[in-house]
Amino acid sequence: MNFFRGVISGQAAGPQPSGAETIQKLCDRVASSTLLEDRRDAVRALKSLSKKYRMEVGTQAMDHLINILQTDRSDSEILGYALDTLYNVICNDEEEEQDESEDESAQKQADDLGLQFTDTFIQDPEHVTLLLTLLEEFDFHVRWPGVKLLTALLKNQGPQIQGIILVSPMGVSRLMDLLADSREVIRNDGLLLLQQLTKSNAAIQKIVAFENAFERLLDIITEEGSSDGGIVVEDCLLLLLNLLKNNSSNQNFFKEGSYIQRMKPWFEVGDDNSGWSAQKVTNLHLMLQLVRVMVSPVNSPGATASCQKSMFQCGLLQQLCTILMATGVPADILTETINTVSEVIRGSQVNQDYFASVNAPSNPPRPAIVVLLMSMVNERQPFVLRCAVLYCFQCFLYKNQKGQGEIVATLLPSTIDANSISAGQLLCGGLFSADSLSNWCAAVALAHALQDNLTQKEQLLRVQLATSLGKPPVSLLQQCTNILSQGSKVQTRVGLLMLLCTWISNCPIAVTHFLHNQENVPFLTAQISENLGEDERLVQGLCALLLGICIYYNDNSLENYTKEKLKQLIEKRIGKENFVEKLGFITKHELYSRAAQKPQPVFPSPEQMLFDHEFTKLVKELEGVITKAVHKSSEEEKKEEEVKKTLEQHDNIVTQYKELIREQDAQLQELKEQVASMTSQNEQLQATITQQQSQIQQHKDQYNILKLKLAKENQGQSNSQGDGSQVNGLQTEELTQLREEVEELRKQHSLLQTQLGDKDALISSLKSGAAQTAEGPAGGSDNTELLQELEALRSQVQSQSTEIGQLKMERQDLLRRAEVGSSDTLPSSDSSLDAAKMAELESRLGAQTSEMERLKAEVKNLSESRAELEKHLDSTTSTVAILQTEKEKLQTDVQESKKEQDDLLMLLADQDQKITSLKKRLKELGETVEDEDDLDTRDQTDDDDEEDEDED
Repeated sequence: MNFFRGVISGQAAGPQPSGAETIQKLCDRVASSTLLEDRRDAVRALKSLSKKYRMEVGTQAMDHLINILQTDRSDSEILGYALDTLYNVICNDEEEEQDESEDESAQKQADDLGLQFTDTFIQDPEHVTLLLTLLEEFDFHVRWPGVKLLTALLKNQGPQIQGIILVSPMGVSRLMDLLADSREVIRNDGLLLLQQLTKSNAAIQKIVAFENAFERLLDIITEEGSSDGGIVVEDCLLLLLNLLKNNSSNQNFFKEGSYIQRMKPWFEVGDDNSGWSAQKVTNLHLMLQLVRVMVSPVNSPGATASCQKSMFQCGLLQQLCTILMATGVPADILTETINTVSEVIRGSQVNQDYFASVNAPSNPPRPAIVVLLMSMVNERQPFVLRCAVLYCFQCFLYKNQKGQGEIVATLLPSTIDANSISAGQLLCGGLFSADSLSNWCAAVALAHALQDNLTQKEQLLRVQLATSLGKPPVSLLQQCTNILSQGSKVQTRVGLLMLLCTWISNCPIAVTHFLHNQENVPFLTAQISENLGEDERLVQGLCALLLGICIYYNDNSLENYTKEKLKQLIEKRIGKENFVEKLGFITKHELYSRAAQKPQPVFPSPEQMLFDHEFTKLVKELEGVITKAVHKSSEEEKKEEEVKKTLEQHDNIVTQYKELIREQDAQLQELKEQVASMTSQNEQLQATITQQQSQIQQHKDQYNILKLKLAKENQGQSNSQGDGSQVNGLQTEELTQLREEVEELRKQHSLLQTQLGDKDALISSLKSGAAQTAEGPAGGSDNTELLQELEALRSQVQSQSTEIGQLKMERQDLLRRAEVGSSDTLPSSDSSLDAAKMAELESRLGAQTSEMERLKAEVKNLSESRAELEKHLDSTTSTVAILQTEKEKLQTDVQESKKEQDDLLMLLADQDQKITSLKKRLKELGETVEDEDDLDTRDQTDDDDEEDEDED
């Protein structure tokens, strides 16, 4: 113990041991001591020496410290000392006081030392896994040093540590738990750890994002005060940038989780903008970068458009425009805000329309575009701000033909307002000012107003400029060429040449206007043919490109400058090989490739601002075709024109055939649908026919059974008619019942008449439908099959009609037999009355039968019409259904009549039995019983006596 105290206090008796010796003794004590307290003191001593003797501690004590982490897990204090010692050995960011004269070699040596010890530590991946396990300890003295040590390891050997953590079970989840720690020191250092962990590793970025990182980080930002927060907000924003930048999966997850809406409160800057601290500026700058990451042009177009739509719907774009037009905003924040608004509106028609409607809070109010252009052409504004305004203007016009038309319209004579400053006036002013940067920016901005818009290229030819008093106005195209020929600065000439190339490309009318000036072609050939310095090579290449466009898009409307004559001029004055070489100067320029990388104009200095991103696309598109056009002869061009005409004719023929095929496909589809519908109808009709056949068979069976029963009953009735005259006492009741039955028959008859009227109405509607369908076109090849099916239906209807007629005849026979039976039992007056009624019923039934025959004939005539084939199937089905209903009703009437006769016969039989039994009993009692003949004789005698009395 005295030894440790001496090492720590520096007061030891005798000669002082060297640092290496002391560390060696401490390492031996750590390895050999059995008491935990001794090992703890030894590790504490190593910690105190680790900064001064970093090399010795790292070389000798590394293995012993790792062993402590593995064996002494129960003591948090010794674990903390060991982790702190390892951190001091591995970390390269230790702040130490160094002299200003100290060279960088010492710092580099320290960095190499940290990398060396990091490699030693991660030789066994289990050491990193052990460290991750220790991070689960809640004790502050273990967790905090562990976080710092892992962060240092990631800084020194990030990819290796990321790979080990990625394959470790629950490795990333353990680190995400640090954000939920209630101790701010550990949470903040956990943010730094996650920043190092998520650098350039998409797999870990996805895992961290799906561990609910976005929700936790946004909550921390809100708790810390958003843009007014401290360094913690900055760390959270840096971590969010790591998770979202160049990671489409996380960007989609961020958008789908509605986290874009939570970004809007960040930009709600108050009216009092005086308190812009350095930390607030940094935070807001990172927040703007985060918005730009979501709508970056390098993202997929679909994802960018979706984010742009969400930002407009949640009001984020409106909030950014508020900052854009606010006063007192720092220059760097204003510049980044302009860049952010640019990418939020780029290619989005809705966002571009909204931006066009934004006005600056001035008196009178001016459009935001005009205010921004005023800053762009003002040479006193910062260079970065002017570049941002140019980018904003380019994004506003990107795929926005409506906006392009509005900008060009401000230059036309009919729309110029002398009382207000327009965008066109500002662009013309910048185009012809003395500042070369303003010339370049205005030329590029105007070129974007013409990009891929033939209409505006032609409209811009109408613009006239007043150069000076007393001189006639000149066109904008002519003024550009005049300035070009005056030999201004390289930057100005490059901007004007890019404008002219964009203007006349793919516009033969503009080419004709350009060639109409007799001075333009000689100027271009002179510029190309001269041997100038390095600075002028780019101008020569652009002049060659402009002359090549005049050849490629020439419609040969000017005799002096046809394609062939221009190529002859190039061959004589310049030479084809020299021309192609000068044309290649453009793509070989060092600034060309830099401008072609991304749309945003980013330049280190104003002098390097030469190329525009969209113009590089135009050069890439035209360089090859211009080279071919220059080398081609007139015969080859004629052949190509013939080939083009042939191809156009071929394309026209192919187009016609395609249209014909589309029409035939449509017709074929319609026919298929018709066939399918008719097939389904046919199947339904077949099913209906099958069902009706089964019903008809059942009706036939029932009819045969009824016929047999009626035959038996008629036979029994004829046998009992001889005894009918014996019934006398009960005739009144029987007559009453028969009268009731006749009334029921009358009611049924009236019901049949009502149904017959409904049937007449249906037949009349069928007639009208048949008359309408008779005017339509004839059926196709499928009509034969349908007619056969219709004939089968007709035959079935006829068979059913015959069966109904037979049923009616049977019913009439039954009625006649009932009449005969009732005439034998009823008095003469009543029988004559009932006979008349029955005759009336028979006549009505006959009329109904004749009417039915007439209706059948009409239905048959209607069915013969071929034109009503499709609708006639339905009408036939309905007719069959009606006839089936009539048949069922007639069968019901027959059954009711049969039932009435059965009841009457049973009643007569009962009466006969009763009379016979009574006669027998009277005879047995000795009473004289008169027979039926005596009764008839007496009745006749009584009748004669009554007649005599009447005569007296």
